[in-house]
Amino acid sequence: MSGRPRTTSIAESSKQTSQPSFTGIKTTSKDGNKVTTVVATPGQGPERPQEISYTDTKVIGNGSFGVVHQARLSETGELIAIKKVLQDKRFKNRELQIMRRLDHCNIVKLKNFFFSSGDKKDEIYLNLVLEYIPETVYRVARQYSKAKQTIPISFIKLYMYQLFRSLAYIHSLGICHRDIKPQNLLLDPDTGVLKLCDFGSAKHLVNGEPNVSYICSRYYRAPELIFGATDYTTMIDVWSAGCVLAELLLGQPIFPGDSGVDQLVEIIKVLGTPTKEQIREMNRNYTEFRFPQIKAHPWSKVFRARTPAEAVDLVSKLLEYTPSVRCTPLQACAHPFFNELREPGTRLPNSRELPPLFNFTEHELKIQPSLNSILIPLHILNSSQTIGTNNAGAVDQGSSSMTHMAAESSTISNSLTTSGSSVSAAQIGASTSTATA
Repeated sequence: MSGRPRTTSIAESSKQTSQPSFTGIKTTSKDGNKVTTVVATPGQGPERPQEISYTDTKVIGNGSFGVVHQARLSETGELIAIKKVLQDKRFKNRELQIMRRLDHCNIVKLKNFFFSSGDKKDEIYLNLVLEYIPETVYRVARQYSKAKQTIPISFIKLYMYQLFRSLAYIHSLGICHRDIKPQNLLLDPDTGVLKLCDFGSAKHLVNGEPNVSYICSRYYRAPELIFGATDYTTMIDVWSAGCVLAELLLGQPIFPGDSGVDQLVEIIKVLGTPTKEQIREMNRNYTEFRFPQIKAHPWSKVFRARTPAEAVDLVSKLLEYTPSVRCTPLQACAHPFFNELREPGTRLPNSRELPPLFNFTEHELKIQPSLNSILIPLHILNSSQTIGTNNAGAVDQGSSSMTHMAAESSTISNSLTTSGSSVSAAQIGASTSTATA
């Protein structure tokens, strides 16, 4: 989970949720088990509070954001996760606002939410009731790493495809996740379903509205953030996803920087020195720079010889200095690297069927219609399967369109000189512009 819960001023929007309302949290005992009953609001749809009861509560995660519990709904026996975060009464919780807008098969579902009081006076907690997914890409990758193995390429394809699909959806809504990393990619090992989680750092990006540049976990931080850009786009998520893909292929992070500046050093070792124009594209306010001319390391030599060429090609299209040059999430989904998933008869390594990959909604098919002929395999179009819910028209429509930071230069210099390159002056400065988180 990410750091402090992101908030939005009450005055910022008239469409936000009502002020926190409290109902008592009742605790009873049934068959020797503690049962907690609360009045919660559904995550989507009309605000019609309903009583829910859960039992078997235990802590499964914690951090500066708060704590996450696992529990079991008494009525259905379904496992849930409850993310409890401290709420500032002066602000709306941005994570809650965003999650109430999201409805996608590759995004963790917000089932309900409720507010509770804390031990201290006037202390308020927001409780997000989420569907429970047992694993993460991070833990799965670590298991393979401990066994000195790499994740099977078929799994990498399956996981990354679903990640890109989730990014295409949230980006189409103007939402940037801002913390894409393996720890935030939930996995159901039985079905192969991946779901993006933790929207604690997410934000709806608005043109002309500045944003903080110190965002995103270091290994996955886009170079424009390191350069202090505050007018970045959703393409920072694409860079992060490229880092995740490279990490799964390598078995270790591709840019393991020890600090913000060292992160840039690691990137330059692979991509080479950014040109003046590339730096301008990353942060137009950054004008003072003198980098050494470090040549790019061939992508074919970054990865093992047995790494599929299509995988290497996709990484190269994601990890571009210039944000606008990076491929979009849907372009990534349409990349040949994922063609195997579109072939009829493709199954999981355990011989089970693939999870739903082509149940595109009408909204998804309108994001980049020119890609629909690739995204929806012919065997799906020709079958009796329905693409998503109420999407028959959307498929027909898609088918018809198918034709038609301040850092001293010596820090970077020393780091790159150590790797065999000489460096002159450089200053990586965080912009002093006022930015909203």
